Amino acid sequence: MKIKKILFILPLIFSCAFAHAADYRAALVADMDTGRVLISQNANMPNYPASLTKIMTLYLTFDALEHGRLHLDDYLIVSQNAAAAAPVKLGLSAGSKIRVEDAITALAVYSANDVARVLAENLKGGKENTFASLMTRVAREIGLTGTNFENSSGLPDDDHLSTARDIALLSMAVYKHFPQYWKYFGIKKWVYNGKTYTNGNRLLETYPGCDGMKTGYTNKSKYSLVATARRGGHHLISVILGAETKDIRFSEATHLLNRGFEMLDSNTAPATYVANNPKPQTTPAPVNSPIVQKYATDAPALGGVGVQFGAFSSVDSANAMIARVKNTLGANAHLEPNGGGLYRVRVTGLSESAAQNLKNRAMASGIDCYVFH
Repeated sequence: MKIKKILFILPLIFSCAFAHAADYRAALVADMDTGRVLISQNANMPNYPASLTKIMTLYLTFDALEHGRLHLDDYLIVSQNAAAAAPVKLGLSAGSKIRVEDAITALAVYSANDVARVLAENLKGGKENTFASLMTRVAREIGLTGTNFENSSGLPDDDHLSTARDIALLSMAVYKHFPQYWKYFGIKKWVYNGKTYTNGNRLLETYPGCDGMKTGYTNKSKYSLVATARRGGHHLISVILGAETKDIRFSEATHLLNRGFEMLDSNTAPATYVANNPKPQTTPAPVNSPIVQKYATDAPALGGVGVQFGAFSSVDSANAMIARVKNTLGANAHLEPNGGGLYRVRVTGLSESAAQNLKNRAMASGIDCYVFH
């Protein structure tokens, strides 16, 4: 299978005041539908992503589901290594089994480290480090330029790094590529084996329109949060990395989301801010524009080949892309509702070579796409 690419539109740059810049390390706010960055603060500075790492673990899980390598009702075996993972965890015993859908929910709601290892080991030959290498390769192929993964959970490792920009891109890739699974990030409570687990993302309860997504914490990373929300026809994402406390990550995410919606309503120019005393762990990676694609695993082709040119929240936007594909590439794309409220624009019925050729021409023309089987 091939991976898609998503675009971030780089903002105009000017300095602006952030009320609590010293209380967290990096932040970013962007439009989920267009990829337009509205607010960027130290967004390319490397940080420890902690459990935000699990967004990539779930991305690869969703890919396996979409291509039939996993099914929601399949059961995964828990290894001794997975059972020995450090908390937070479900406390699964070695040799036990967990259903795939429960594993997904355990990561999205409770951020269980033992379950992250279970998914990693079952998806990639029983070895978490092999899965981590795949995570990093996929990160590069979907446009994450400042990310390196050493494990599936985000447990401490000095070489396990990402950026606010990359975390936002990864989160948007989940939203764009696998919208049918987005619902898991919005689950507020989950009952498993008689115990109730509450989502750590407080904004699901307190912020109107919040529909996801993920929290993270280690001693080195401090408190981080990806939060998404819908308001007035817009869908925004906010990323906060390295907040000093839980309260700061939630209050600043609330502030930044509010500011982002205000900027869209008033057509305010985007803002980029670099702190006078940032706290990077390594030298920041360069920024590329544009960004986002879709990766290739070692999965076999499963049938007819096609090219997808995006998934859109409105029919008008989808039809505009259909026209662009026709006018630029001479290809006849069509619209496919995907059942998740989005409309896919696809050219189907191609051979592998024809699909690759169409993709290459599209990318050369600035049209993001990916080949699917």
